[in-house]
Amino acid sequence: MIIVSGKLYVDPEARHAYLAGCLSVIEQARTAPGCLDFVLAADPVEPGRINVYEQWESDAHLERFRGSGPEPDQAAAIHEAQVAKHRVASSEAP
Repeated sequence: MIIVSGKLYVDPEARHAYLAGCLSVIEQARTAPGCLDFVLAADPVEPGRINVYEQWESDAHLERFRGSGPEPDQAAAIHEAQVAKHRVASSEAP
């Protein structure tokens, strides 16, 4: 399993519009083959922060969906990104 997680930073006053612009991407991801979960969400504490969480069955599924990355307008709005890909060998309920 692959998990992509981290945070993006945009101007606080632009965060709502940025996330609204991501709705179609979130919907597409959640119906893509191999996607187990996908969310971009406003952080409740930091005004310009967007939390990223994706869960995929494999690298191949992630890469097939990802393609070239965010749209140019979306990429331009991101001031900083701290996102990492994690390989999970096993998981269990807490």
